[in-house]
Amino acid sequence: MTTFNPNDQAAKDSGIFGLPYAVSDAKLVLLPVPWEATTSYGGGTANGPHAIFEASKQIDLFDHELGNFFEAGIAMVDEDAALKKWNCVAKAAAQKIIAADDLSEKDRADAMEVVNSLAEKVNHYVYQETKKYLDEGKQFGLIGGDHSSPFGAIKAFLEHYPEMSILHVDAHADLRKAYEGFENSHASIMQNVISKTPLKKLVQVGIRDFCEDELHFIKENSSRIVTFFDGDIVDQKMSGKNFSSVCDGIISHLSNEVYVSFDIDGLDPRFCPHTGTPVPGGLDYTEALYLLKKVVLSGRKIIGFDLCEVSLGENSAKDFVDPAAEWDANVGARLLYKLCGYTLR
Repeated sequence: MTTFNPNDQAAKDSGIFGLPYAVSDAKLVLLPVPWEATTSYGGGTANGPHAIFEASKQIDLFDHELGNFFEAGIAMVDEDAALKKWNCVAKAAAQKIIAADDLSEKDRADAMEVVNSLAEKVNHYVYQETKKYLDEGKQFGLIGGDHSSPFGAIKAFLEHYPEMSILHVDAHADLRKAYEGFENSHASIMQNVISKTPLKKLVQVGIRDFCEDELHFIKENSSRIVTFFDGDIVDQKMSGKNFSSVCDGIISHLSNEVYVSFDIDGLDPRFCPHTGTPVPGGLDYTEALYLLKKVVLSGRKIIGFDLCEVSLGENSAKDFVDPAAEWDANVGARLLYKLCGYTLR
């Protein structure tokens, strides 16, 4: 840190947010997971971690609320080449299933096996990496990729923090069972969490796009799932209830240790227009930060997080990128920085 000036422009060879820390020196480690095999509408989320990394160097490090929290050390792991290869193979197989109605039963089954088996490999990789850093005493955040990416991380966190709850910000409930046949779909992440882990409480915020089966699942698991639908939050605000009180109601269902699972489409899509499945409505960026702030002010501890579904659009891996798409990465990077700050606090 002797030669690092946080007021200077980020060096080209610097790490996330322009910081000089190696993973071994950092208190908070960020794991990129460039995975989006089962995306069912727009694509490009596999390029989200790199886009966020590049945009992060534009952020002024001093935070008016949290001060110089970066001094604890924040570093991002290099993207794993094998994981990127798995994503390409699985995505090609998934597209055969999604796009073609005339696949033979055998071809469909073979393609499905490729996707599901590689998704399990990703889950295992993420679990092992998360467990390793938690065992080392690091704090940890994951950057997706689609929202199926953090399942392994959530499993590892539950082993370290069995009483933790999840604060899930999203436009979608993500409670579908094997969506389009994919067992580890981005639309099934919280179904898998409830069905395959001992998580005691899932608190969902901003949900505004869901199917009837998901609503039934919420009701059937009401002791473990509390959902604050976007329409209900809007009704409360329109009726004169201040947002601080709305946040208090949400936070009251959380345990003392909170893992944040943040799908960027939980925000109003003016902040993330290129995300894969944008939905009108949602939280304002400042409302999302205020909710996180109130979690910390309530005396609860944010123990870790994932940030998923940031995308520059379908063509972001090719030669053309819509210049306006940088906005998505900019917002994603700034949200990530605040998540880091509240976690380190």
